[in-house]
Amino acid sequence: MQRVTRRSALWQADLDAGVCPAPEECVEALRVREHVPLVLEHREHGLTPVRLEFESTLRQDVEWQFGGIGWPPDLRPGVLVTVVWQAARDEIVVRTAPLDEPMRVDGVDYFHEYDPRVVTREFDAGGSNRAKVLHAVRKAGRIFEDGSAVLPEPELAGHCGLGRGARGAFLLRNAVDQLIREGYLTRVDGSVDSAGYPSYPAVDGQKPAEMLFYAPLVEPAPYPGEEDDDEDGPDGADRREHWVHGFVRRLPPGAQPSERQVSLHERAIETEEVTEGPLAPGYTFVRKHHRHG
Repeated sequence: MQRVTRRSALWQADLDAGVCPAPEECVEALRVREHVPLVLEHREHGLTPVRLEFESTLRQDVEWQFGGIGWPPDLRPGVLVTVVWQAARDEIVVRTAPLDEPMRVDGVDYFHEYDPRVVTREFDAGGSNRAKVLHAVRKAGRIFEDGSAVLPEPELAGHCGLGRGARGAFLLRNAVDQLIREGYLTRVDGSVDSAGYPSYPAVDGQKPAEMLFYAPLVEPAPYPGEEDDDEDGPDGADRREHWVHGFVRRLPPGAQPSERQVSLHERAIETEEVTEGPLAPGYTFVRKHHRHG
């Protein structure tokens, strides 16, 4: 009996349109059918199992996809779904996989397994200057499997839409400085090839280039109804002015925290601002700071 599985990440457009990719192996058998029964096996917020049934349609939009799906509201862009088709069965089964514990990625709570690369690309920028800069690095930069990204800093102005001339340069510089100060971006030395494609760490023989490096802030998140001590976590959107609690953030490969950051982290543990132990290699501490939306 033929059995086909395909695991894919959902983009925001998939969630909005109620579609998911279809395995190519099932297209020939199902394309002539007006409706295809589709079952979604899911755990709400990673906890409560539900089985949702839909009369789906198989259609082509660049690639083949199943439509007519009502995705549960707890699914986020980047969530992974497994599509299963068995030739002898009269339905398509789509499954999500709950995380062992909820995770918060730059302020967005995830309850199911996800692709970090899609999460980075699907970042919803707010209207603030800092959000536009962070969006540019995440959208236009080279992205790595863990969701981190690099963008040559000279290219930034052409992607973030802060205007031209002296005023645009001033706004851009202030936004970058703020993001570096808050720990969301780091300047690193990388390189670009003859086509301008960035590499980090730098590759021998390529043109050196100063990069902006982004790494996602991933931290535990509460289940719905549990107390959340960090309602003002960074999400890149326009927010009221507020204090951001101190937190640990991963550094670019090969980088180490300064002695000052180690001391600030030790002090934060003493005052119970953070509960982690000593800083792990490759991580730094971003102290509590006042952030304007």
